[in-house]
Amino acid sequence: MHKATQDLLDHLTLERLEDNLYRGNSRDIGSPNVYGGQVLGQALFAASQTVEGRDAHSLHGYFLRPGDKTLPVDYAVDRIRDGRSYTTRRVVAIQRGKPIFNMSASFKVREEGLEHQCAMPEVPGPEGLPNMTELGKQALADIPDKLERFLQWQRPIEFRPVNPVHLLHPEPQPPTREIWIKAESALPDDPAMHKVILAYASDYSLLGTSLLPHGLTFTQGKIRAASLDHAMWFHRDFRLDEWLLYSMDSPNMSHGRGFSRGKLFTRAGRLVASVAQEGMIRRV
Repeated sequence: MHKATQDLLDHLTLERLEDNLYRGNSRDIGSPNVYGGQVLGQALFAASQTVEGRDAHSLHGYFLRPGDKTLPVDYAVDRIRDGRSYTTRRVVAIQRGKPIFNMSASFKVREEGLEHQCAMPEVPGPEGLPNMTELGKQALADIPDKLERFLQWQRPIEFRPVNPVHLLHPEPQPPTREIWIKAESALPDDPAMHKVILAYASDYSLLGTSLLPHGLTFTQGKIRAASLDHAMWFHRDFRLDEWLLYSMDSPNMSHGRGFSRGKLFTRAGRLVASVAQEGMIRRV
């Protein structure tokens, strides 16, 4: 297994402190605060540890305070409901005795029923496309020093944009984008862990989609931004050590908030998950 992949699995696997209480370490990936995907993934892992025989099908979370990337995060799980088909958990992420994130997650038994889905966008496959680490290295000569660590970070998830945006001099364009994503190496077979890692990866690039019509990127240093909430729905089984297409769009930006949506498809065109996020976005 690739070292970065093993490090990610270790990072998202929490220490059990006592019943319904878990602790996860934070990682510095070059962002100012704790990466939102870390808290999403760790919170889902904590909730999953209190559920047996049911799969996560949705989560809804709110980011309450910036997380300190030098400190661990504690996750308190409230076992709200165990019904005949559905189970609900509430998770609060805590640092310095204060909540930085809260989340509700729902789990259910498997069942067969009616099915339909939207069509996958027609885009080139991932073969031959540069990944974000390679694109970052190409731009390093003009990138501010404080962003170098983020761009040079060895990502455990590979991101290959179909139509890369120039990191410093983007042209205004419609608020849509597609990125192929995949873990760097094979993952364990546990489906719950694939969902945890997808939650971790889903925070990447989503909010930035709302900047595309304005010819802006976060790497320019002209924007102050913070995720406000994040929701996910898991529709079908998938493996994140196989390519998924992350198709994103932003239907609205107003009142200092950008709203973005995402859909994730297998290469065969099966819709496996949907995502939505709103974030604070202000010029500096």
